[in-house]
Amino acid sequence: RKSDGGYNYATTDLATVEARIEEFHPERIVYVTDERQQLHFRQFFTIADKLGMKTNLVHVWFGLMRLPEATFSTREGNVIKLAALLDEAEARALEMVKASSPAMPEEQQKDLAKAVGIGAIKYTDLSQNPQSLVTFTWEKALNMEGNSAPYLQYAYARISSVYDKYKAQFPDTDIAKCSINIEHEIERRLAIKLSRFPAAVRGAAENYKPNILADYLYDLAQIYSGFYQNVPFLKAEEGVRESRIRLCRNTATILQQGLALLGIETRERI
Repeated sequence: RKSDGGYNYATTDLATVEARIEEFHPERIVYVTDERQQLHFRQFFTIADKLGMKTNLVHVWFGLMRLPEATFSTREGNVIKLAALLDEAEARALEMVKASSPAMPEEQQKDLAKAVGIGAIKYTDLSQNPQSLVTFTWEKALNMEGNSAPYLQYAYARISSVYDKYKAQFPDTDIAKCSINIEHEIERRLAIKLSRFPAAVRGAAENYKPNILADYLYDLAQIYSGFYQNVPFLKAEEGVRESRIRLCRNTATILQQGLALLGIETRERI
């Protein structure tokens, strides 16, 4: 206790843990702060252990985000408020959407811009190693070619388009009842990558590193791109065609689920 009668951070943290253990009986308590709090939590956890608090206490710390010219700092006056950042992301994404899809209805353009813009901000943060310093640039966040949310969202939309074309040509085929047959090396690579999705999710959760899942999704999209470019889909013979369309559908499902776990929405058309 301090001389003025107040309590320091360690004292209040210890009291809070004791109350949470008594009320909630948690198996684990996870604290998420920036890197500057590491010493405090090491000391706090050591004291808690010596006091006999058996709940698993975990400190997940993250690095700071900076602009190309400097780290965000209130003293320097270069802090960007989140609301302003998200508004700017939507505005920039809307410009991209209008340029690429001028015939799209306005409300659909705005909806797509919101999904792409906000998704770009989230992915820029979550795709980095949490403990590294992140340099934010709009060029990287909204890049349609590199490791970004728009790239993955576009990959999902492209697969959706392929499936729609298949259903238009073969409306009576129940694709779910068709078997998957692996013939080409690129099909094998894609199938193996799809099978590793659960491991990527577990790895991200167990290590408190969402970038593990982001890296997996980017690798999956790249393998699918090679699959898309190197083997015929709709013009393949019956049976082979259905097998490849099923691989497409499975890829789309994993991309959508993985992005959803990162809090990022997908759209059927981009």
